[in-house]
Amino acid sequence: SGHVQLLPPQNVTLLSKDFAMILSWAPGEGYPPNVTYTVRYESQDRLDKWMKVPHCRNIPRSFCNLTCALSSFYVKVRARVKAVWGRSQSPWVKSQFKDYYSDVELAPPVLTLEVRENSIHVSASFPLPTCVENLTWKYDLNLWEAGSEDKKKYEGYFRKDTVTINTTALRGNYCFSARALYESINLKHSEFSQPVCVLLNNKG
Repeated sequence: SGHVQLLPPQNVTLLSKDFAMILSWAPGEGYPPNVTYTVRYESQDRLDKWMKVPHCRNIPRSFCNLTCALSSFYVKVRARVKAVWGRSQSPWVKSQFKDYYSDVELAPPVLTLEVRENSIHVSASFPLPTCVENLTWKYDLNLWEAGSEDKKKYEGYFRKDTVTINTTALRGNYCFSARALYESINLKHSEFSQPVCVLLNNKG
C-alpha cells in the first residue's frame, strides 16, 4: 500500500509551566489512532544541531517534558516534533524560542505545618524537576488571623528553610499562604498558595 501523507502536528508550543519546560502539540487532521511522535531540540548557541530527546522518541502522547534534557538553562532553545505512522512521517514543526531562566513559570509551593508547644514550624516544598533543584529557589510566607486583612510577611526564605514562628501570643484561627520566588533577569513569583489554617492555643 502507498504511503499515507501525514499532515504536520498542530499548535506546536513550547511552554514553561510549574517549573518545567514542556513542548505540547495537537494531532494533525485525519491522523490514524496509533500515531507516535518524536521530538528534538536546538539551542541558540548551536543552531542547526538538533539534539535527540531519548524519552520523547516514538511516544503516543502529545507533550514532552524537556526540562532535564536541556544542556543549559540560560540559553534560548526551541523544539520540533514530527508524527510517525508505520513508514509514513509528517514534516517537522518547530516551536518558538524560549529559555528556562527567564521564561520559567512558577507554581505555588505546598506548605507543611508542624504545631509544637509554643511554636509552629512551616516549610514549603516545590514540585521541582530534579535537574533544577540547585537553582536558587526562595519563598515568601504570609501569616494572618482568619478574617483579618493584616498580614505578617516573612520574605526571601530559601526553599529548604523552615520558618519557625513563636505562637505564645497567638490565640485563635491563623492562616498561612506562600509563593515561590525566582530571581532571573527580573524577580518572578508564583501565585500565593491556597491558605492553610490552624487553631492555636485553643484553651477550653
